Amino acid sequence: MVDLLVTYMEMSAPPQGAPRASPLPGAIVARERLDPSSYLDLYRAVGGPVQWDQRLRMAEAELETLLADDATHIHVLRLDGEAGGFCEFNNVGQPAVELVYFGLVPAFQGKRLGPFLLDQALRSAWSHRPQRLWLHTDTYDHPAAQSVYGRAGFSAYARRVETFPD
Repeated sequence: MVDLLVTYMEMSAPPQGAPRASPLPGAIVARERLDPSSYLDLYRAVGGPVQWDQRLRMAEAELETLLADDATHIHVLRLDGEAGGFCEFNNVGQPAVELVYFGLVPAFQGKRLGPFLLDQALRSAWSHRPQRLWLHTDTYDHPAAQSVYGRAGFSAYARRVETFPD
C-alpha cells in the first residue's frame, strides 16, 4: 500500500474566451470511440510514467462496457495522425462530470499541446451542460498538473492523504 496526497479540483463554469488555437500545424483534438486494445496502448503510453494502472487491472469485459458507454467520452490529441494524448470524461450527461484521465505521451510534452487538448476537451464536456466538472490529482501525477488545471479554470476544494494498492 502507498499513501498519496490527493487534491480534488472542480470547475463550475465553462472555459471563458476564445478556444485555444492549435499550437502546432497538424494538431487536432476529437472525440473518438477506441477499441480496448487501442485505448490500452494510449493509456500505457500516457500513464506509464506516472504509474496509472486502474484500467490495466480492469477485466476486459468491464473495459469494453466502459468504452461503449455513451456517458464515457474520450478526446484524443493527434499530431499528423499520431495519438499524443487524451482526456477521458465519465458521467457525461449527468450534473457532475468527472475528468478521469488527462495526459500526454512524454514525446508530446513541452509543446503547449496539453493546454490545447484540455481546453478543447473541456469545451466539449461543457456543451452537455453539467453543473460541474471535477477531478482528482495526486503526488504521482505530473508536477505541473495542478497548475495546468488551475489555468484551465479548476480550483481545489479538498486535499487528503489516501492509501492505494502499491
